[in-house]
Amino acid sequence: MLKLITEPADGAAPLLALIKSAKRSVEMAIFRFDRKDIETALKAAAARGVKVTALIAFANRGGEQVLRQLELRFLAAGITVARTSDDLIRYHGKYILIDRRVLCVLSFNFTRLDIDRSRGFGIVTTNPQWVREASRLFRADCTRSKYATKMDTFVVSPANSRQALDAFLKGAKKELLIYDPKISDKEMLRVLQARAKAGVEIKVIGSVAKRGQIDGHTLGRRLHTRTIIRDRRQAFIGSQSLRTLELDSRRELGLIVQDARAVHALIATFESDWADADAKNTSALATQEALPDEARADSQPRAREVTARETEKAVRVFTKELDPLTESVKKAVRNAVAKAGEDVLNDKDVKDTMKKVVKKAVKEAVKEAVQDAQHAQHQR
Repeated sequence: MLKLITEPADGAAPLLALIKSAKRSVEMAIFRFDRKDIETALKAAAARGVKVTALIAFANRGGEQVLRQLELRFLAAGITVARTSDDLIRYHGKYILIDRRVLCVLSFNFTRLDIDRSRGFGIVTTNPQWVREASRLFRADCTRSKYATKMDTFVVSPANSRQALDAFLKGAKKELLIYDPKISDKEMLRVLQARAKAGVEIKVIGSVAKRGQIDGHTLGRRLHTRTIIRDRRQAFIGSQSLRTLELDSRRELGLIVQDARAVHALIATFESDWADADAKNTSALATQEALPDEARADSQPRAREVTARETEKAVRVFTKELDPLTESVKKAVRNAVAKAGEDVLNDKDVKDTMKKVVKKAVKEAVKEAVQDAQHAQHQR
């Protein structure tokens, strides 16, 4: 069995139905959460004797206090709470296991914004191999132990996502339809450019870091899915963008499906969104071209001047937030030295490489923060 969830059309109903159907257990990974209806359903499940376990992210940007409050409410309701490790930059995967027989993998969070006002997708499946792998992943992350998979269709960052998605893109013969808020990984961009040169038609709803043969179209609503449809026969749905951090440094989860009904529904939604985005972009371009040069310049959005007080506050908060990252960097360096020997620290190339890795991670985090802020501003 495989069913597609499409947001915002389907709302929270499919998730509520899944939780209500549980007889023995509900296990779910949470990155963001503000849905009272889902919280009520989980508490009701626990009250009727279902073992409910919530794996809650150690941190998300600006929402740690909300996560800790959620933990307390869950614990008070008899729900078992586990917290993710801090060994990865983020635990961003969203999924639910029901009775260890049904798996629901989502590209969206358990929030009002994602479910009610954003484009998102989810897959509900009883595929025993996927259910078994999801159970292994859940146990590993709850116990903070290592996880590895050999299933190409069960896409987990950083375990196998780069290899699986690289192969998935390279396998395209005619067409790639992509939803992605930000495609920026250099290797993935090279693969897409190579596919385009080979004659594969590529359409992206979202943004692409390097303009060229591939352009991104802006969706009329908030975009919160990572989805790739290949040759109208297979599709990837998950939480990882084609971005370096999401492929290599975060916990993300997705599935590669080939269910004809689900793929056709994805295509129909994409084509509708593409037509809307294309019309919007064409209209905006025509409006700009019709304006005099002076008016055209004035119509461009201008960045608000940042005050000294705001700068000082940002630096203060940034310094505080970097404390756990500093410990993670120290831990990583200690592990590297323990495995390779202390002599590596005397090698200038090694030290330079380590500095570049940290610098790149911070740069990607800043880019992501700007992107999320722009999305939030667009919704207001």
